[in-house]
Amino acid sequence: MQRAIRDILREDATRLDTTLDLGATTARIEAQCLLQHVLNVPRSYLLAHSEQILNPVQQAAYDTLLQRRLRGEPVAHILGAREFFGLTFKVTSDTLIPRPETELLVELALQRIPAHGPFRVLDLGTGSGAIAISIAQNRPDAEVVAVDASEAALVVARENARNLGAANVSIFYSDWFSGLSGERYNLIVSNPPYVASGDIHLTQGDVRFEPISALASGTDGLDDIRRIIVGAGKFLEHGAWLQMEHGYDQADKVRKILLNSGFAEVFSATDISGIERVSGGILQ
Repeated sequence: MQRAIRDILREDATRLDTTLDLGATTARIEAQCLLQHVLNVPRSYLLAHSEQILNPVQQAAYDTLLQRRLRGEPVAHILGAREFFGLTFKVTSDTLIPRPETELLVELALQRIPAHGPFRVLDLGTGSGAIAISIAQNRPDAEVVAVDASEAALVVARENARNLGAANVSIFYSDWFSGLSGERYNLIVSNPPYVASGDIHLTQGDVRFEPISALASGTDGLDDIRRIIVGAGKFLEHGAWLQMEHGYDQADKVRKILLNSGFAEVFSATDISGIERVSGGILQ
């Protein structure tokens, strides 16, 4: 059945909210995103042309995407892209979906990096490359190294770097620090796996479609964070910072690991929801 844009947004936002428990605002945004993709128009077009009725081809294409979303597939995978820090990144099932709360990690990194002059940054577990490329685009004089232990994720990250013209990013395979012999950096950032392996959330929502290796990390979710903190000292310049994203209830534990590993000026910063989301410290 062919429908007008206004009817699609009203009716299908309700369907998405009821089926996936997204909340009314998120559900409407997702319906808008699917429509924008099919019609190849900006959001303003939907508002200005709410009476427009989709033609049969457009309606069929939209219905196909809607059904995929109603079955739980993430919008980022359906559309093949996600916006992060003002840039559009290719996203596949081989990478985590970049999330708004992770932008805090980029913001904090940019505070540490001078606007001009040489500076070396390491992004551990880069996935789609969203963190590394966002930093590189905002600090063109910096040298950004991005590593991951997933060859499939590296393919996506390299494509994103090419598409976005991030010439100051080097992307290669490394299982955390294993491929970085002798290298030292002025800043290390990471959004590592931090979900407990038995956490019920791994079976819910979008994370069901994301690689488990990028999500779960031991019985308490901190195995990889411990590896990073313990190993970082050999790869940081003295006076350099380590900053990591972690779970909503892990800040206190992460700070203790940092302090016990010799880091100073240990801190936690809150995300857009007021949750302590990023912690770090300086290597003395």
